Amino acid sequence: MEALVLTGKKQLEVKNIDKPEVKPNEVLIHTAYAGVCGTDHALYAGEPGSADAVPPIVLGHENSGVVKEVGSAVTNLKVGDRVSIDPNIYCGQCKFCHTNRPELCENLSAVGVTRDGGFEEYFTAPAEVVYPIPDNVDLKSAAIVEPISCAIHGMKLLKPSPYQKALVIGDGFMGELFVQILQAYGIHQVDLAGIVDEKLKMNKELFNVQNTFNTMNGDKIPSSEYDIVIEAVGMPQTQESAIESAARGGQVLMFGVGGPDARFEMNTYEVFQKELTIQGSFINPHAFEDSLALLSSGKLNIKPLMSHELELSQVDDFVNGKLGVVSKAVVKVGGEEA
Repeated sequence: MEALVLTGKKQLEVKNIDKPEVKPNEVLIHTAYAGVCGTDHALYAGEPGSADAVPPIVLGHENSGVVKEVGSAVTNLKVGDRVSIDPNIYCGQCKFCHTNRPELCENLSAVGVTRDGGFEEYFTAPAEVVYPIPDNVDLKSAAIVEPISCAIHGMKLLKPSPYQKALVIGDGFMGELFVQILQAYGIHQVDLAGIVDEKLKMNKELFNVQNTFNTMNGDKIPSSEYDIVIEAVGMPQTQESAIESAARGGQVLMFGVGGPDARFEMNTYEVFQKELTIQGSFINPHAFEDSLALLSSGKLNIKPLMSHELELSQVDDFVNGKLGVVSKAVVKVGGEEA
């Protein structure tokens, strides 16, 4: 079968490899679509993701497809099921798993990170992380459930209430997802700060954003204004802006992934005086069902956010920046006929 293999740092090769064998607790999935995200960029560059990827490995942790074979111990899935895959596999034995914080698992493994993922025609996954998708959710959209679930986990760490005003910093794909998810959770006003006029305009016209700020054009984000601030960039200057824009009693979700050695400054008296809550957010435990429900309900409209549909052979050009500005890229491996 055809697969895109990470063979070394900044080395991707399309190869013919053997179809994987199915273990008793696993299913074999014919890949339909696989999303490409910032974690894939990091793994390609030799940086850590949710866990370390050791070449040779097939990346692709945002996946959808059709079940083609089930292991002897699998009872919750059948051949022909259309599915989306939560890549994260927890050990169930460490102190974090035992205290209901599996995202902090000391032995975390993941489809498309520590084991072969969706940048190949067929891959296997434990049945426990494979979710049938509703009939009204197409396979292309189902490949995006994993990033949606990461945002949902972030929301579960907050205490949102309809009266609150929210600001999303970052007009990349995850920031645009948060715009819609905050409103789905009942927040009455969502503003967006970013750097691309076209994206800011689209979010205002299609997704009910009230105010936009293009910080590249000199727009100033109001200080001490927002009850909830989602930082979805991961750069020191945007992290500092997130703290400054939070109102008294505000909640700041540091969702953007910064560099392993990055630092930012903040006024500790301001954190004290405003009584701020500053919260990190890592991966996506217990969030797939909510994500599928939001997709099925129509409260999330993700199609306008997916800017590129690629072939496996084009992924290398994408992670090398040769395709220009990309909002969200999805790789068509088998497509809807998978």
